[in-house]
Amino acid sequence: MLELESVRMEFPSDTNIIVGQSHFIKTVEDLYEAVVAAVPQPRFGLAFNEASGPCLVRSDGNDDELTGVAIRNAQAVGAGHVFVLVVRNAYPINLLKAIRNVDEVCSIFCATANPLEVVVARSEQGRGVMGVIDGNSPKGIESAADVNARRELLRKFGYKR
Repeated sequence: MLELESVRMEFPSDTNIIVGQSHFIKTVEDLYEAVVAAVPQPRFGLAFNEASGPCLVRSDGNDDELTGVAIRNAQAVGAGHVFVLVVRNAYPINLLKAIRNVDEVCSIFCATANPLEVVVARSEQGRGVMGVIDGNSPKGIESAADVNARRELLRKFGYKR
């Protein structure tokens, strides 16, 4: 029998969080290298839940506060092979390709600055991520003014010309 649980991720308001799944202990070092190679001067913390052997939460990062945040969130999820990356001074859009290219990464569940809940199933064997609840539900359909605002924002940030 499965029990479902929603686990709220807690992270500073000036950060983004990326939650994913990988398959090997070297994930921590490889993700560290991917982040520092992808963007200049990121601040981040990383935690990875080992799923065999000693089943430890493995961690690294270049910011003690964010590493602690990543560890607490990984512990709260409690599912094997899940990683949590909390970043400051970097946006996920600039990191996701590098993270996807890490050989151990199987999937990325989300990358967000929104309120986030991870839906976890628990069985006799352990815990696993079923999905995420990222932000809020839609409240309507964008108007012409909303389209213009979206386009302006993307150009302001330099993502479109």
